Amino acid sequence: MVKYSTHPEPMLEREDWRDLNGTWRFCFDDDARWKHPSEVEFDREIVVPYPPESRLSGIHDESFHSVVWYSRTITLTDKEREERLLLHFGAVDYAATVWANGRIVAQHEGGHTPFIADITQQAQVGETIEIVVRAHDNPSDLAKPRGKQDWQLEPHSIWYPRTTGIWQTVWLESVPHTYIRRLTWTSNMEQWEIGMTAEVQGPLPEGLALRVRLYRDEELLVEDRYGMRHEEIARQISLSDPGIDDFRNELLWSPRHPQLINAQVELMIGEEVIDRVYSYTALRSVTVAGNRFLLNGRPYYLKMVLDQGYWPDSLMAATDEELRRDVELIRQLGFNGARKHQKIESPRWLYWCDVLGVLVWEEMPSPYRFSKRAVERLTQEWTEVIARDISHPCIVAWVPLNESWGVPDLPTNPAHRDYVRALYYLTKTLDPSRPVIGNDGWEHIATDILTIHDYEDDPEVLRQRYASIDITRQTLKMQQPADRVLTLTGFEEAGHPVVLSEFGGIAYIPDHTSGWGYSESQSEVDFLKDYEALMAAIYESHGLSGFCYTQLTDTFQEKNGLLYEDRSPKANLLALARSTQGNRTAREMTIDPVMNPYGHAARWLGRYDGMQGPGQAPTPGAAVETNGD
Repeated sequence: MVKYSTHPEPMLEREDWRDLNGTWRFCFDDDARWKHPSEVEFDREIVVPYPPESRLSGIHDESFHSVVWYSRTITLTDKEREERLLLHFGAVDYAATVWANGRIVAQHEGGHTPFIADITQQAQVGETIEIVVRAHDNPSDLAKPRGKQDWQLEPHSIWYPRTTGIWQTVWLESVPHTYIRRLTWTSNMEQWEIGMTAEVQGPLPEGLALRVRLYRDEELLVEDRYGMRHEEIARQISLSDPGIDDFRNELLWSPRHPQLINAQVELMIGEEVIDRVYSYTALRSVTVAGNRFLLNGRPYYLKMVLDQGYWPDSLMAATDEELRRDVELIRQLGFNGARKHQKIESPRWLYWCDVLGVLVWEEMPSPYRFSKRAVERLTQEWTEVIARDISHPCIVAWVPLNESWGVPDLPTNPAHRDYVRALYYLTKTLDPSRPVIGNDGWEHIATDILTIHDYEDDPEVLRQRYASIDITRQTLKMQQPADRVLTLTGFEEAGHPVVLSEFGGIAYIPDHTSGWGYSESQSEVDFLKDYEALMAAIYESHGLSGFCYTQLTDTFQEKNGLLYEDRSPKANLLALARSTQGNRTAREMTIDPVMNPYGHAARWLGRYDGMQGPGQAPTPGAAVETNGD
C-alpha cells in the first residue's frame, strides 16, 4: 500500500514530524513598541500560513504594517521531549526572530528561504512550549528582495498585494541527537553516476556509518555503506549503464518520462539504525551547445509558461493540492516547463514538477534599488535558495536577476555590470551543472542563454524578427523590443541559444472588470484565435530555441492568463494545448492531453511502494504529453 505524505521538505523526509499550521494568536505592532514576548498584547487570531493581507488568514488587512507578532503554545509528546526537537519555518517575510518559552532560538533574514530553530533545551523543561515569532517587513523598503510585492498601498501595474510574516508551513520534527542534517544530489549522466553529499549534525560515535539504498520503482539499484569519520561525506554512486539508448531512456528523467530514483538513507551504528530519511533524485543532464538547449544530451525545444504563483484568497501561500493542480494544468495546457516569476515557490511545488515532469527556470525575487545592502541581501538569500533547491531534477536554469530590476543603470554603471557578472559566476560556482541567465529579458552581460522579452502582438512582426538564426542575430543587434538593448558592450555573443522568455500576454476579460493585458481579445473565439496565431508565428520563428508565454493565470489586475484566477480555462483546454504544442509528430501524439489523462503517469502509483515515504497517484489530467526529447 502506497503511503502519501505532504512532508514540507520532500528531499529530506522523516516520519516523526507534525504540521503546526492552523490558528495562532496574532497582533500588529506598527510602532515597533515591543521587544520581548512578555510585552506583547495579542488581540486576534490568524490562520497560519496565510499572510495577514489574505482572506484565508481570517484578517484580510492590506494596509501597511511593518511588524507583526505570532504566538502558539504546543503540547509535546514524550518522544519530542526525549529526542532533539527542531522547529522549521518554510518562509517568513522578511526578518524573523523566534522565541521558545521566552528565549531567542532563531533569527533569520530573507523572506523566501527556510530556517530552523533547535528547541531541544526548552522541550526538556516542561510539557508545553510557547512559540513566539516577530516578523519585520518594511513595506516601503525597496532594497530587499521582494519580487512582485507592491510598495504602494494599492496594487498597480505589474505589482501585487504584499505578503507579510509567515507564508509557508511551520512544522515540528523529532530527530536523534546525531542526525542527517542535509542531503544534496547531483547527476552525472555522462558517467552514469549519481552524486550524493550527506551532512550530519551531532556527536560522531565510533562505528558510525551511512547506508544508501537507491530504487527505481520497486527495483533496488544500489545498496552502499560508508563509514562516517567527519560531519560530511561525498560520494559518486555508479549505476549499471544499460548501453543502448532505448534501455537508457527508461532510467533518464525528462518531461516525457519523469523517472525518479527513490532513496532511503540511514545513519547506523553497527546494525542499529539511528536515523532514517527518504529522498529522491534523478539521472538527467541539462546544458547548452551552440544555439540549442540540450536535455539529456539531445536538442530540446522549451515550451514554457510564466507562472506568478499567486492565488486570489491566499496570495503567495497555497495548499499542496493547489500546487499540484497548477503543475497538472501546466501539462494539460501543453507546456513542458514553467518560469516561476519573481518568487521562490514552496518545495512541494518543485516536488510535483519533479513527479509530473515540468522543467523549471528558478528566478530570484528582485529588490528595486542598487545599494551595498541590497547586494548583500540578495546574494545571501540567493545562496540559500540554491542550497535549498539544487537537488530538484526539474530545475534546468537559474535566473538571479530579471529585466535589470535592482540594477537600473546596467548599461552605464560598471558596478551594476560587475554585480550581474558576479551573480552569474557565483551561481555557476555553486552549481556548475545548469545554465544561468544573469539578467533575464535584455541588457545581457553574462548569460548562457540569450533571453528576450517581446510583447509584440502582431504575429507577422514576430515572424520577421525571429524567422531564422541569422535574422534573429540581426534582431539582437539592431532591434530593441521594449526599447531596451539586448546585449551590452563587453558581452561576447558566441552562438548562444535564443529563448523568447516573455511574450503574448493576451487579455480576455468577459465580465469587463478592470484589468489589462499587453493586447486584448473581445470574445472566447477571438482569444483562442489570437493565441493560435501567436503560437503559429513562434513555431515559424526558427531562430528561437524555445519560448515562455505570459502567463498561466490571471493575477489580480493582470488579466492576461490562459486561466482565470480560479484556474478555470478561458477557452477549450484541448484547443489551447494543441496551439501550445504546435505541429506534433505521430510519436509525440501517442498520449493526448485530455483524452488519455493518466498517460505515462500510471507508473508513479508505486513511487515508494515497499518503502515508508511519499507517493501519490496523480489525479485525472495530471500527466500530459508535450513535445519530446
